[in-house]
Amino acid sequence: MTLALNNNYYNQNSDEQLNQEELNFFKKELEKQKEKLEISLKRKIEELNNQDEAKDEADHATIAIDNLTSNTILREQQKTLNQIKRSLNKIALGTYGICTMCEEKINIERLKIQMFSEHCVSCRNKLDKRV
Repeated sequence: MTLALNNNYYNQNSDEQLNQEELNFFKKELEKQKEKLEISLKRKIEELNNQDEAKDEADHATIAIDNLTSNTILREQQKTLNQIKRSLNKIALGTYGICTMCEEKINIERLKIQMFSEHCVSCRNKLDKRV
């Protein structure tokens, strides 16, 4: 990220860079997503805390499966929420839209599809091939 900071990404004049209007759009949309996820996480946690007691083995099995599913959903939502928070922080720092691997600009069309993308398509493909 040092290259991006040293190059003062947002102060350069280039058609490929995000302008202030685009940054405001992404910030607003990310904040909406963040709020929705926080509400969803809070509801899901409340549901888990307010479960009825199991009366027999079938109830225990059902509750265990429901808890496993809920915990998986909670983990994924928390992961997405963290990515959104990192993106909002990057907007504040002036480094949003820069790949964390190669420090090149992430295509705006990619950001529109997944606003919390941290990698350009090329680097994402490299990461996916490693797995």
